[in-house]
Amino acid sequence: MSASVAAWGRLVAFRHSIFALPFALQGAWLAANGVPAWRSLAWIVVCAVAARTAAMGFNRWLDRRIDARNPRTRGRELPAGVLSAPAVLALVALSSAVFVLGAWALSPLCGKLALPVLAVLLFYSFTKRFTWLAHAFLGLALGLAPPAAWLAISGGFEGDWRTPLVLGSAVLCWVAGFDLIYACQDREFDAAEGLHSIPARFGAARALLVARVLHVATVVLLVVVWQRAELGWIYLAAIALAALLLVWEHRLVAPDDLSRVDMAFFTLNGWVGVGLFAGLALDRALLA
Repeated sequence: MSASVAAWGRLVAFRHSIFALPFALQGAWLAANGVPAWRSLAWIVVCAVAARTAAMGFNRWLDRRIDARNPRTRGRELPAGVLSAPAVLALVALSSAVFVLGAWALSPLCGKLALPVLAVLLFYSFTKRFTWLAHAFLGLALGLAPPAAWLAISGGFEGDWRTPLVLGSAVLCWVAGFDLIYACQDREFDAAEGLHSIPARFGAARALLVARVLHVATVVLLVVVWQRAELGWIYLAAIALAALLLVWEHRLVAPDDLSRVDMAFFTLNGWVGVGLFAGLALDRALLA
């Protein structure tokens, strides 16, 4: 039983929730100008985890044959036969249903928007089959988290939406940037398979340069959020820390040395999201 649970955990990579969830919480905190109502906060967490589980499960199901041909991914649960394709599709359906029901629990408006949002999340898995801008689609999928949480707390489209949209744009640039770094591992395989990515199209060196530009844009956009939301020195310090982590991330990788991609991709980016949320929450609690 424990082995089966572990296999499901590896399939959907629950630890990746640390990428989008802290930014969804930032959107909620900004909309509430502090700690949101606990009921709404709980449903936002449920929706964020369910949506990410559905998206990851669908991605693994759709890519199972590609993963079986890739030496780096052939040991994943589906190509290795540890889990079955129908079982993974059942998880996708269950997670999608939880996401939609959770959205309705937040508000009728959120419920009506749940299916279009879910369509964007699932559509990302198709993009590398036809465009090298797939990294931007992944960024868009995760970048929906802050404005979606803002909507869940604010209850409508009234008011100034520029702050959550700028935060969502920062997430888009951040995610697209670190996905470019991760995709450099498969540039030769993707090119041979006819799959589309910036590393496969333009090479690892140019891909890493684009990733650096995107992460500079991320920091600039976060500063705009700080200014527009009238946050204090704590959040500004969190942005500075995030910038240092991103610099470290880029120093860990080079076109001819991707041996430390896992640390750059998982560990440092996890701390970026958590650190920014902690900074915002402390800023609102102590300086508001």
